[in-house]
Amino acid sequence: MMRTPAVLLLAGLLPAFVVTESSDAAARAHELLAKQVALQAPGFAAVVAVDGRIVWSEYSGFADLQARNPVTVTSRFRIGSISKSLTAACLMRLVERGVIDLDAPVQKYVPDFPVKAEGAITTRLLAGHLAGIRHHTKEEPFLNRPFPDVAAGLKLFANDPLVAPPGAKFHYSGNGWTLVSAVIESAANRDFLDCMQREVIAPLGLTHTRPDRAGAEDSERTAFYQPGANGFVAAPTVDFSYLWAGGGYLSTAEDLVKFASALLRPGYLGEESRRLMFTSQKTATGETTGYGLGWFVTQDNQGRPIWYHDGGSHGGTAVLLIRPETHTVAAILCNLSGADLNGHAMKLADLFAPPATK
Repeated sequence: MMRTPAVLLLAGLLPAFVVTESSDAAARAHELLAKQVALQAPGFAAVVAVDGRIVWSEYSGFADLQARNPVTVTSRFRIGSISKSLTAACLMRLVERGVIDLDAPVQKYVPDFPVKAEGAITTRLLAGHLAGIRHHTKEEPFLNRPFPDVAAGLKLFANDPLVAPPGAKFHYSGNGWTLVSAVIESAANRDFLDCMQREVIAPLGLTHTRPDRAGAEDSERTAFYQPGANGFVAAPTVDFSYLWAGGGYLSTAEDLVKFASALLRPGYLGEESRRLMFTSQKTATGETTGYGLGWFVTQDNQGRPIWYHDGGSHGGTAVLLIRPETHTVAAILCNLSGADLNGHAMKLADLFAPPATK
């Protein structure tokens, strides 16, 4: 495997630096990323938007170390579980049109999925990680074989026992989102990827967001890396066709802030859909989970709301964060497994946030 010493980035990196608003905040943001992100990843992209308008962005490092291709505004990174947030938007569009009932047993849409003795699994529970479906095994993320359709992905876990009765416990589950995609596909009578294109990508103009197809030619897709003993090594080759909905998409930082900004006000989605997405679900005993429908929902130490999702996959780490009080969105993406980005996204959002709106 190719190895690239980390010192190479310090000695040879000329960052592509873009600032759309000149301010002290921009200088502080650049310093933050230079010290905290640029040193831990081959390349990264970071964007902040306020009220749907990009106010700052920075692109630094290499999309491909071997080819020495720099990261640009159109560099596509693996976004991992932020794919769930995209899928949740597709889901809610269908709910708004009455195509999907969140509280119907999933067998209404996927009749071949086994009925579980512990209780009914609904799409609402699946989208909130409350259905009791197990997460991926250690081996599943390394699968490198094509799955012909969503139904084939269900076979990995459909007959496995639940980790808890439906509604009893928050248990993060990428597999649960594969079942969500099967519900979407069946209810809409359309291929899942086509549904995503029609309901999310095209309406919002996410022109650089697409499924990560193994073997596809894509000049704007980054190369993917993981930490090695002496620098960065190529991440394992994988096929994401078994988990499109939960972790199989590529995107850019600009596309992600455009997507999240569209959720700040009614329009693309109605008020009720937004409320459901960004309100924590509860267990059967009334315990809040900190997760709505495709989004983590929490607060900072001053009690101000934060909506976010992070994502990690082979050769990619990403975070997308919304500060709803200030209508501020921040995204950071890099082409390295296991990078630490979440806290930096919050700092970026706060650097550029206007006074809280009422």
